[in-house]
Amino acid sequence: MSTLPSEEPHVSETFDETVELVIEGRPRQVGTLTVARLLPSAKRRLIGPFVFLDHLGPVTIAPGLGFDLKPHPHIGLSTVTYFLAGENVHRDSLGNVQVNRPGEVNLMTAGRGVVHSERADPGWRERGGHLHGLQIWLALPEEREEDAPSFEHHPQASLPEAAPAAGARGRVLLGTAFGAASPIAHPSRPSLIDLQLEADAALDVPAEEPERGVYVVEGAVRLGRTVLEANRLAVLRPGAAAQLRAREKSRVLLLGGPPVGRRYIDWNFVSSSQERIQQARRDWREQKFPKIPGDEVEFVPLPEWPRDAPSRRNR
Repeated sequence: MSTLPSEEPHVSETFDETVELVIEGRPRQVGTLTVARLLPSAKRRLIGPFVFLDHLGPVTIAPGLGFDLKPHPHIGLSTVTYFLAGENVHRDSLGNVQVNRPGEVNLMTAGRGVVHSERADPGWRERGGHLHGLQIWLALPEEREEDAPSFEHHPQASLPEAAPAAGARGRVLLGTAFGAASPIAHPSRPSLIDLQLEADAALDVPAEEPERGVYVVEGAVRLGRTVLEANRLAVLRPGAAAQLRAREKSRVLLLGGPPVGRRYIDWNFVSSSQERIQQARRDWREQKFPKIPGDEVEFVPLPEWPRDAPSRRNR
């Protein structure tokens, strides 16, 4: 998915001993649908290696419409696609074709360059349905930014369950938490846990990660003295004890990991080098990226920013 120049998400500074910032998602147009964008934001560009977070839906797609994101390029990052409802078909320039369904994880590492598309399966497009999901980008360590591109798919059954407290259950998608370890290995060492909470369920947010965030997908929770409603991302203070309590039935993502250093982000490109970003822009403009087998005709044009507009650097 792509980042375009636009108003930044709303950011609230707090003086809570647990929560440093609260970021509210703002609407962005991605392909044929509107999403809520949480990262990057004006005052917080990354949480650990998490450089981008979009929340899609929940939305009902009428029969015949579907959801389409035409072929577009990436460098220097990994994409994580995670559906809560609905599905799409991933295709990439490596030749992979994969239907992604609820609870499954698609992990595509762009490295030195890859092209992919995300489209509705013809059968799903014909009947329509409910669509709800998350698109995440992970910045790669600087020494791994030019790795060969790769793709892997993980069915729900391969992702370990976690039950950290009474009334709390979920799965560890990336990293290790609550005594469970994901089978997905990533060089940036991210942590990502999907939890469903009954009303009044309480648990301690793991404090091992140097940088941590809590995103409320549905419902409302309390963190310290801060109440978080749906579509809010809390950035936690490093090392702070953090108890999470559901005010109602809720779903949250716990995310974090070690910092990866500064990054430039320009459209779909992430890199520690501004020169590398500019090279990627030239390569896409000149159509030097590889094509997707079976999806070679359409593509997302390179957005042309003002010529003097610098790439945005994340910290």
